[in-house]
Amino acid sequence: MTLMMVAGERSGDMYGGRLAAALRSREPGLGLFGCGGEAMRRAGVETVVDLAEFAMVGITEVISGLPRAYRAFHLLMSEASRRQPRLAILIDSPSLNMRLAKRLKRLGVPVLYFVSPQIWAWKKWRLRQLVSRVDRMACIFDFEKEIYRKVGIPAEYVGHPLVDTVAPSLPREAFFAQMNLDPALPTVALLPGSREIEIQYILPTILRAVEALSERRNLQFVLAVAPTLDARGIEARLHQSPVAARRVRAAPHAAYEALAYSDVAIVASGTATVEAALLERPMVVVYRVSPVTAFFARRMVDVPFFSMVNILAEKAVVPELIQQDFTVERLTAEVARLLDSPEARSEMLKELRAVKSRLGESGAIERVADAAVRMIREESRLPAAR
Repeated sequence: MTLMMVAGERSGDMYGGRLAAALRSREPGLGLFGCGGEAMRRAGVETVVDLAEFAMVGITEVISGLPRAYRAFHLLMSEASRRQPRLAILIDSPSLNMRLAKRLKRLGVPVLYFVSPQIWAWKKWRLRQLVSRVDRMACIFDFEKEIYRKVGIPAEYVGHPLVDTVAPSLPREAFFAQMNLDPALPTVALLPGSREIEIQYILPTILRAVEALSERRNLQFVLAVAPTLDARGIEARLHQSPVAARRVRAAPHAAYEALAYSDVAIVASGTATVEAALLERPMVVVYRVSPVTAFFARRMVDVPFFSMVNILAEKAVVPELIQQDFTVERLTAEVARLLDSPEARSEMLKELRAVKSRLGESGAIERVADAAVRMIREESRLPAAR
């Protein structure tokens, strides 16, 4: 029995690796192929296409990467046609996976979509497309289930898979010693994003804020370097600023330690804001894209907030500094407020705990695996569709 699994970015690959292991524990003879990265390969998925072929952010990067993505897409579909999987599990990456879902349905392959497209935030017209392309939706946010059920898509709320994994691996003392940090000094965590294009637009302003804060305060900073980034390149950027070279420690593969043991975090909008909420870390959310991308985004996005923390809370729990609001002055002021005001920190922590409670209970991946197995068994009881 063969299943297809597709993840087009690193977070999806992490979920896919855990899901592949859960599926194999239920069906030991299962064959898995598709698109992913190292986590899925370690779990035994034959990645006929690497997720790097689809890794693009912003309009200009998308245009230049289209030929590469086009070739990878058609290779995936060619393999699906040849192998005829019993089920396709598509993980996040709506730009890729909604197109795949359409083609897979033509082949008669049932589709389970895990980490549903954020149709409630932008491109709401995609909901009509999902009705004809997806057989079951596995939702990671509680409010999504009813959206899909209203239009006739069977949906299950499984909870957020990060609930099981977001925790530091090292104790505070060991991490501070390893990073040559002073346990007595206030610490600010820096999470400028996981893609090179994000680093280009976000990190320079953060480093200028580091310089400004360091003029008036005795602080230390730890920069979490995502596995998708070149750690040496990040170090080189830090050494372009004498202040950053002295005050900032680059910490590859240590985002959870950086968040858990800091006093305040500066976090690029995205999954990292959810991770910071799970670790109950006061934060300032920042983001910037190219002017062209921002122009089109303003016309497509239809939510009052950018960060998932504020969307779940339905109010401004954490400050959001986006595009023109993302300035050194605004950023230093927000960080200073959270460092200086016990009342502001206490109020934010209370709200973050409420957000955390909405991310579900442990076992999200196991629930998705159970849903996949049920779909396979239901499919085997139906008359042949092809």
